[in-house]
Amino acid sequence: MKVGVLALQGDFAEHIAVLKHLGVEGHEIRLPEHLEGVDGLIIPGGESTTLSRLMSIYSMREPIEQMARQGKVIWGTCAGMIMVSMEITEEDPVPLKIMDIGVLRNGFGRQVDSFEQDLELVDLGPTPFHGIFIRAPVITRVGREVKVMATLPDGQAVAVRQGNLLATSFHPELTGDSRFHQYFLDLIPQESSPSV
Repeated sequence: MKVGVLALQGDFAEHIAVLKHLGVEGHEIRLPEHLEGVDGLIIPGGESTTLSRLMSIYSMREPIEQMARQGKVIWGTCAGMIMVSMEITEEDPVPLKIMDIGVLRNGFGRQVDSFEQDLELVDLGPTPFHGIFIRAPVITRVGREVKVMATLPDGQAVAVRQGNLLATSFHPELTGDSRFHQYFLDLIPQESSPSV
């Protein structure tokens, strides 16, 4: 299994550390050729406008869109969620338009409005998952094929899945709880064993 973490900007090192804890080497992805042989990709949190521009500068958009079409597992966290969305409420940044959700940047407020919330995530087991929200985006629309995995107490969706695509408003890499990363890894198809 080869897992990539987009390393143009943002907290990619934290994701790589969690993957290492789970016994998986996370590969820093900065150029299209780095995606060769990658089975899954994490697009981390950071500054979405900067991330969007760097993805264009380094010609990363089309290869990631192609990965999504091929059924490779892609997970966007915070700014990464903005990037995988179909549309955002502003003209900039320009999303990849690979997941059928609408997103509002900084929808929960600025840095001073950051908060933490325990979330019920049935897919991860009975123990609540501690969500850390930092300048977090708000999901404004969820397409018919999109499954809501977690909501805030008021019903606001904060984690969604559409087939091979995942997106979270919060930062699982900052919690010390590796269950969401394990869930991501479990979505990546294992190579079938050779017949005996």
